[in-house]
Amino acid sequence: MGICDGRVVIVTGAGRGIGREHALAFAAEGAKVVVNDLGAGIDGQDVGEHPAEQVVAEIEAAGGEAVINGNDISSWDGAAELVQQAVDTYGGLDVLVNNAGFLRDKMLVGMSEEEWDKVTTVHLKGHYAPLRHAAAYWRAESKAGRPRAARVINTSSGAGLFGSVGQGNYATAKAGIALLTIQTAAEMKGYGITANAIAPAARTRMTTSAGEGMASQMAPPEDGSFDAMDPANVSPLVVWLGSEASGDVTGRVFEVEGGKVTVCDGWQRAASEDKGAKWDPAELGSVVPRLLADSPEPVPVYGAR
Repeated sequence: MGICDGRVVIVTGAGRGIGREHALAFAAEGAKVVVNDLGAGIDGQDVGEHPAEQVVAEIEAAGGEAVINGNDISSWDGAAELVQQAVDTYGGLDVLVNNAGFLRDKMLVGMSEEEWDKVTTVHLKGHYAPLRHAAAYWRAESKAGRPRAARVINTSSGAGLFGSVGQGNYATAKAGIALLTIQTAAEMKGYGITANAIAPAARTRMTTSAGEGMASQMAPPEDGSFDAMDPANVSPLVVWLGSEASGDVTGRVFEVEGGKVTVCDGWQRAASEDKGAKWDPAELGSVVPRLLADSPEPVPVYGAR
């Protein structure tokens, strides 16, 4: 018996990296898992691989239940079929973990329209489309008198919370995911649906492809000490958020790295000054510096000099 015993879970992008660890961790806690993965490369191109099959085989070998889904989750129909597969196969759906994505890194001034569209679509629409169909199912169940302890766990990023030089498309999409999480929590509370997001730091294909410097930082320690960059470190929080025990937690974003969990607050009002009348532009030359001096400094953008 695990904390997710009998719960039905979808994990997108679950063939490798963090998504794979989520799928394995949920299965280890008794969940039935729909393992979604296209088998694409880190840039989203088809590489002819089928890693979801390996994950399902590993779950089944350990005595768990899992099924493969190869749909494109940024496709409206593909996302609908994904949710329906969970319902048809296991009789319902309890948890949606949105994790799938890829990179097309470029500085904004050199980024093509396609590079912008591909990344924002797979991350942002690829979160919303499964969420929309899952939420519709949960709303219908609630109205029919069969409410479920439904959970959505989205995947943002430190890049989405603070920015990342050379990743404007990815950072923008991940920022949107953080807000989508807060929006979902507010709108879906009445149907018993909670929504939270994580911003993970771990060793994956995307992080180790970012250059030799990043790859060396992500490498496992040679002395056998705690591997803070092991993607498996991220999954315990995700599994707990997917359990019935997390019902009081919603609309929050957590950074997860190694053994460290940090609550991240989004936009909040800081210093303000109300004239009670329309400002003259020249007056604001002294007001704005004063407000900034009385407000917290923003977290530096990753890679900024």
